Amino acid sequence: MKQTTYPPDRRTGPDRKGAAAAAPPPARRTPRRRPTSQQWAAWAFLAPVTLYLALFYAYPLYRNLDLSLRDYTVRSFVRGDAPFIGLKNFDTVLKDPTFGPALTHTVVFTAVCLFFQYALGLALAVFFNQHFRLSATLRALFLVPWLLPLIVSASTWSWMLNSDSGIVNAVLHAVGIGPVNWLTSPSWSLTSVIVANIWIGVPFNLVVLYSGLQSVPASLYEAAALDGAGAWRRFWSITFPLLRPVSAITLLLGLVYTLKVFDIIWIMTKGGPADSSITFATWSYQLGFGNLLPAFGPGAAVGNLLVVAALVFGLVYLRVQRKQALS
Repeated sequence: MKQTTYPPDRRTGPDRKGAAAAAPPPARRTPRRRPTSQQWAAWAFLAPVTLYLALFYAYPLYRNLDLSLRDYTVRSFVRGDAPFIGLKNFDTVLKDPTFGPALTHTVVFTAVCLFFQYALGLALAVFFNQHFRLSATLRALFLVPWLLPLIVSASTWSWMLNSDSGIVNAVLHAVGIGPVNWLTSPSWSLTSVIVANIWIGVPFNLVVLYSGLQSVPASLYEAAALDGAGAWRRFWSITFPLLRPVSAITLLLGLVYTLKVFDIIWIMTKGGPADSSITFATWSYQLGFGNLLPAFGPGAAVGNLLVVAALVFGLVYLRVQRKQALS
C-alpha cells in the first residue's frame, strides 16, 4: 500500500513574526494609588454627615421597623427578647376600627392644609413682590407664626377657640352668633386643627415662593404689558409656569411636614373627641405611649405607614422632575 506524503510547512519567517507581533502583550500590574490629601479631606468632611444620618435616621428607621415586626411588651422591650411575628402588627392595624377614620382624617387634613397654605402663600408672595413701602417689614411680621414654637402656637389657638373664654366665640357673640364648640364638638374639631396648621404653614410657602419670584426676569412682565396683557394674564402666562419647579419642591416639603403633624393636633384636641380629629401621627402616639399598656408594635406599624406614604410621594416627585428635565 502506497503511503501518501505531504509537503513540509514552508511558511516564511516574516509571517511567523507578524503572528507573534499580533498577539497582545502581557498585562502589566498597575500599582494601587494611595488616597491623596484632598481625598482624605473629603472623607473627613463627609464623616460627620454620615455619622449623623446613621445615628438619627438609619438607626431609628431600623428600630421602628424592628418594633413593627415583633410582639413587644414593656417587659420584652426592656429585656430585648420580643418574639418575631412578621406582618401581624400591620394586620392588626388594618383591621382596627380606628384605621378608617384615621386614614380619612389624614388625607383630608393633608390635602386641605396643602391647598390653602400654597394658595395663600403664593398670593402673599405675588403681593409682596410689588416692592411697596413697608414690604420688608410686613414680610418679617408674617414670619412670626413660623418662628414660634409649635407648643406656643397650639396653646394660643386652644385659648382663642375655647368654648367659654375664647376670643373667637366672643366675636361671634358680639355679632349675634351663638357659641361654637370648636375643640369639643366632633363636627368642628378637625376644622379647628386644620385652620391652626394653615396659619402656621403659610409663612413657609410665602418665603420659598417669594424667593422663586425673585428669579423671574422683570423684562418678561414689561414685554407682556406692552403687548396688552393684564395682571391676571401675566400671572397665568409668566409667573405660574416659571414657578413650577419651586412650587413642586414647596408642595413636596409641605406634604412631608403635614403628614407627620402631631404637636398641633395633640395639644388642641388629642385626636378627639371620639376620634373626630385623629390622624396617623396621633394614632401612632396613642398606641405607643398614650395607654397604660402600650402597644409598641402596632404603633410602630402606623408610623411605618406614614414613612412609606412620604417615600412614595418623594419618588413620584423625583420621577416628575426627571421627565421635566428630559423634556
